[in-house]
Amino acid sequence: MAVNTRFAMGMEALMRMALEPEKAHTSQSLAANMQTNAVVIRRMLAALHAAKLVSSSKGPSGGSRLLRSPKQITLGDIHRALEPGELFHCGSQKTPENKLLVDAMQSVFRKSRRALEAELDSVTLNQLVKKISKKNAKATATQEKPEPTPSL
Repeated sequence: MAVNTRFAMGMEALMRMALEPEKAHTSQSLAANMQTNAVVIRRMLAALHAAKLVSSSKGPSGGSRLLRSPKQITLGDIHRALEPGELFHCGSQKTPENKLLVDAMQSVFRKSRRALEAELDSVTLNQLVKKISKKNAKATATQEKPEPTPSL
């Protein structure tokens, strides 16, 4: 079974936009940074645009930018824009036994989706940007420290 990476790719693209808000991010530049095809990025940006998370402009100086502040965009907003369907497929209802099983599973899956969305709604894009910036600063500081010289 293939893993769907649209949500992860969407978060990465929006994080890049949040880190460089003055820049118009083209599908080509995002695709190169994310090591994927620009067509995949354009489809993802179209969904994010429809959800009013990004604005896009065409032309030589065109590209995409965040439409709202990273403080106003939750991971739940991104997830709903890119993964609008059900989390799980329940299977066939061809027999009465299967229908009972599917009904029971759907109840569990609805609760699971609500829990996931509540968690994703509690985290903003800005919080992730800050976390990454801190980790990046820490890693850079560690690399810049000179190695202690051994005593003779």
